[in-house]
Amino acid sequence: MNIQALMKQAQNIQRDMEKTKKEIDDMIFEEKNGVVSVKANGKKEILEIKIDIENADKEDIEAIQDMFLLAINQLFSRIDKTIQEKMGKFTSIPGIF
Repeated sequence: MNIQALMKQAQNIQRDMEKTKKEIDDMIFEEKNGVVSVKANGKKEILEIKIDIENADKEDIEAIQDMFLLAINQLFSRIDKTIQEKMGKFTSIPGIF
């Protein structure tokens, strides 16, 4: 393979990576945990936090805070998993990286 073809292949891969990254960044992820729900985009920016007031134990704020922490951590884990699934294909191309 000549250097020109190799460069063209690298440019195509870079373009595909950027497209895939933008696709992930634009995705909306939601995690529910008990009476709380959290939404974020693929850039791990929190977009929305909700509390189901009708079903929440208003006396146990600490439990609600723990639910938020758990929901956010689960949400970020799902985003990381999606990134690995979609971007992993770019790390297994021989001779490119």
